[in-house]
Amino acid sequence: MSAEKKVAIITGAAGGIGRALCEVFVADGYRVAAVDLAGTGVEDFAASLGADHAGFACNLGHEAEIVATVAQVAERFGRIDVLVNNAAIGPTMAATVDTSIEGFRQALAVNLVGPLVLAREVAARMGPQGGVIVNTASLAGVVSNPKRNAYAASKAGVVSMTKSLACELASRKIRVVAIAPGYVRTPMVAGLERDGKADLSKVRQRIPMGRMARPDEIATVARFLASDKARYITGTVVAVDGGWASFNQPGEAHPPVDGTPDAELAAPATKSGSRIVVVTGGARGIGRAICETFAANGDTVIVLDREGDEATQVASSLGPLHRAIRTDLSVEADIVAAFSEIGRDFGRVDVLVNNAAIADRFMPVSEQTASYLTNVLDINLTGAFIALQQALALMPKPAGVILNLGSINTFLPFAPRHAYGASKAGIDMLTRCIAAELGPVGIRTATIAPGYIRTPGVAALEKDGKIDALKIRRRIPMGDLGKPQDIADAALFLASPEASYMTGATLYVDGGWTAFGNAGDASTPETEL
Repeated sequence: MSAEKKVAIITGAAGGIGRALCEVFVADGYRVAAVDLAGTGVEDFAASLGADHAGFACNLGHEAEIVATVAQVAERFGRIDVLVNNAAIGPTMAATVDTSIEGFRQALAVNLVGPLVLAREVAARMGPQGGVIVNTASLAGVVSNPKRNAYAASKAGVVSMTKSLACELASRKIRVVAIAPGYVRTPMVAGLERDGKADLSKVRQRIPMGRMARPDEIATVARFLASDKARYITGTVVAVDGGWASFNQPGEAHPPVDGTPDAELAAPATKSGSRIVVVTGGARGIGRAICETFAANGDTVIVLDREGDEATQVASSLGPLHRAIRTDLSVEADIVAAFSEIGRDFGRVDVLVNNAAIADRFMPVSEQTASYLTNVLDINLTGAFIALQQALALMPKPAGVILNLGSINTFLPFAPRHAYGASKAGIDMLTRCIAAELGPVGIRTATIAPGYIRTPGVAALEKDGKIDALKIRRRIPMGDLGKPQDIADAALFLASPEASYMTGATLYVDGGWTAFGNAGDASTPETEL
C-alpha cells in the first residue's frame, strides 16, 4: 500500500452514486475509505475495489460512530485528503401534516448534522497540504417542491454549510464545494417509482435534456471539484440537473420519451478527433489561457479578437492548425463574417467560448450616458448573443457546447459598475434560456463566473487606482486572486464528456468570494504580491 497516494472518504458508498464515486476516485489513483450503514455490504464492495481500499460501517445519525470511524480511517491510511459527504436519507414525500417530528429530526441528523460532524473530524486530520470536502446537496435544496419538507430543508442546510465552511477553512488550504444533483437513476429513485411516488416518464419530460443522470455523471463532477484543476473553486454549489432549474414555464421541457433513454443507462461513445473551438476575446488574459488549454487538449482553436495582430500571434504560437480572425464583437457584420469564414473553412463549431468583454470605467451614474451603457452592452451581451446565434447554425446536434463568461458581479453587484454588472447578469440568464431551449437537441451550455483574476485588465484597473488589490485579497477567503489558467481549466472541464449532465449551470471560480457574507475581512494577507 502506497502511503503517497491520496485518500478519499466516500459516504453512502454502497448506493448508486456512492459506488460510482468510489470507482471514479479509484480510477484517479486514490485509496478509498468507503463508508455506509452496517448490513449494506460496504466492506465487501470496498474489498472488490482492491487491497488499497477499505470499507467502514457507520451510522451518520450518531456522532460517536462518526468520530470513531474517522479515527479508524486515519489510523488505517495515515492521511485524509478528500471527504465526499454523499450519504443521505431520501425524501419521504409525505404531506407536511403527515410528517412526524421524529422523522423530520432523523432526516436533519443524517443529511445535515452528520456531514457537518464528518467535516469537523476530517478537517482536523488534514495536514498542512490542505484538502477538499465535496458535499452532495440536491436540487431540492435550491428549488422548492411540495412534500419534500425535511429532505429539502436538510439539503438547503448543506448548501449553506458548504459556503460557511469554505470561508472558515480556506486559511487552512481546505476547499469546500457542493454538487446539487437533479434526478439520478439510482436504486433510491427506482424505489420511488416502484412505490408510486414518482412517474419517471413525467420527470423526463420536465428535464430539458429529456433524461435522468447516470451516477457516473455526478461522480465525474465530484472528481473535478476535488482535483487541482479546481484549485480556485470553493464555496461553490454546482447544479448537475440536465437543465431542470433553467426551465420556468408551463408545459414540457422535452417531448415525451419512449422507454428509458440509452444515455440514462450507459455513457454514449465519445467522438474521437479534434473539436473546432471558437474563443472570443482570445488574444490575451483569460481568453489566451483558454485557447492554449483547448489546443493542448488536441482541439483546433479559432481566436476571435478585435486586436488582430495579437490574435494572430496567439494562433501562431498554438501551431499551424489554428486560426485567428480579427473580429470586433460590437460590430454585427464582423461577427457574421467571422463565422462565415469558419463555416467555409472548418465546416462546423463544436464549442463556443464567449469570453470577450470590456470593463466599465467606475463612473457615478450621473456621468453614465445611454451611449456609454450601450457600448458596454453591445460587446459584453449583444455581441455574445450574435456569436452564439452564428455558432448554433454551425453546431452539430447533439454534442455542441456553448460556454459564457459571466462574473461575480452578477451574484453581488458592485457600485458604480452598473453597465458591466447588468451585462453579466444578462449573460447568466442567456445561458439558462439556451439550456431550456436547446437541451432537447443535445446542446449544452454553462456560465463560468470568475472572481478577481490576475489579468492585464485587472492590472490596468490597479494601476489607474480603480481597485486596491490588497483590500480585494482580504475580501477573498482564499486570500489571493485567481489565475487565467483556473478559468481555462474550468472551461475545458465543462466542455468535456465529464460534464455531460451539466447545462444551464453557473460555476463560480472565485476563491470563495460569493460564499462570504460576514462583516470584516475574509482572509488576512498582509502584503501585496
